[in-house]
Amino acid sequence: MNNNKKVIEVTNLTRKFGKFTAVDSISFDVYEGEIFGFLGANGAGKTTAIKMLIGLLAPTSGKATVAGCDVYKQSEQIKKSIGYMSQKFSLYEDLTIAENISFYAGIYGLTDGQISEKTDLLLKKLNLENSRNELIKSLPLGWKQKLAFSVAIIHGPSIVFLDEPTGGVDPITRRQFWNLIYEAADNKKTIFVTTHYMDEAEYCDRVSIMVDGKIEALDSPTNLKSKYDSYTMNDVFIQLARKNQVQG
Repeated sequence: MNNNKKVIEVTNLTRKFGKFTAVDSISFDVYEGEIFGFLGANGAGKTTAIKMLIGLLAPTSGKATVAGCDVYKQSEQIKKSIGYMSQKFSLYEDLTIAENISFYAGIYGLTDGQISEKTDLLLKKLNLENSRNELIKSLPLGWKQKLAFSVAIIHGPSIVFLDEPTGGVDPITRRQFWNLIYEAADNKKTIFVTTHYMDEAEYCDRVSIMVDGKIEALDSPTNLKSKYDSYTMNDVFIQLARKNQVQG
């Protein structure tokens, strides 16, 4: 992880829906090659924050740049510079594996020659060469998730946003998915991952923990466990959530 080059910079970023503040003046930086965990319970504001960072939702106030692009003025450039995998499965169930890869590679602007080459490489990497003409809906969920991640980085983005990518899959498949994340980070890709699985925080270089729209803690898992005198990240989160409830 390069601790000098910032690829995401966020200052007092806020999003309100009427009188409700979903994201409340959050600030943080993310560095090149870092696996940055964006943690919090369901409804904490994670998905709203990620939508602002990838150019899908305009902030109410604050500042943020992603890959050097301003979230207010350059949202289209951001979309071209990043990979994104949503918490809802995004591939087309009634297309084959190869057709899905080709479709998304085309959207990302790859040439026909690049699409053919990338498709073959991806299928070989995932050991799906003999399944290229099978429909996506025939795959187990874990394989769908791994394929969706691979498609999200097929165009070689420097930053990949993963919004609760392991929701609903078993622990073994989750671990396999994280091996793909490690590999991408080793290739200097920055991984920005949201999750409500606190054990996944252990796999991140640094994590932020959101509670009710605010970042209540941000540091490495080791430092956070030490600071809150906790054995697991789940214990850290429970302490922060209870503290917030008492203060509220």
